[in-house]
Amino acid sequence: MLQPIMHILKNKNIVLASGSPRRKELIENIGLKVTLCPSTFEENLNPKDFKSFSAFVEETALQKVLEVERRLTREGRPPDIVIGADTMVTLDGNMFGKPTSEEEAFQILSSLSGRGHTVYTGVIIKALDKVVLFTESTNVVFGNIDENQIKAYIATGEPMDKAGGYGIQGVGGTLVERIEGDYFTVVGLPLYRLCASLYEMFKDTVNGQR
Repeated sequence: MLQPIMHILKNKNIVLASGSPRRKELIENIGLKVTLCPSTFEENLNPKDFKSFSAFVEETALQKVLEVERRLTREGRPPDIVIGADTMVTLDGNMFGKPTSEEEAFQILSSLSGRGHTVYTGVIIKALDKVVLFTESTNVVFGNIDENQIKAYIATGEPMDKAGGYGIQGVGGTLVERIEGDYFTVVGLPLYRLCASLYEMFKDTVNGQR
């Protein structure tokens, strides 16, 4: 999808406002070079202040992007493109980010067992004066998992840096019975929408219209 503009993107300084090696790998797998720059934005927004889960993850992603862009610009390393994302797991009107303890991870995974939940990933792409934002959602259904399986999974350490306490691309994938939607949304970066948005942002450059 990006091939018509790949020569343009390869000459851009693209920064991912994240410390996630998973997101970096996804972007590099489509042929782009990207630099990780974890945001120092304190993720303390109150979900109750937003009208939807989508609005919450988009605002969180936006604040990550803005913080990274300002910091790199002050340091004399202004980026051409900054990409930010935020992922949340939702169930029964509640949002689950990364668990802060093994006990919380156990509670989250227990509540997801045998049920369907929705994963939201909000994405921001900022290229100089242009900003594109969108959210993708995917429904995920867990199989029934018992207490011993949950504790053993937590012991792998994988749940502790994953929204909702699991990583679908790792051992956590064995907990998932099925999904309805974009797999990459659950991983943390919906590739189709990302590429479609980048193409729309830069296609006119190829056509010589600006």
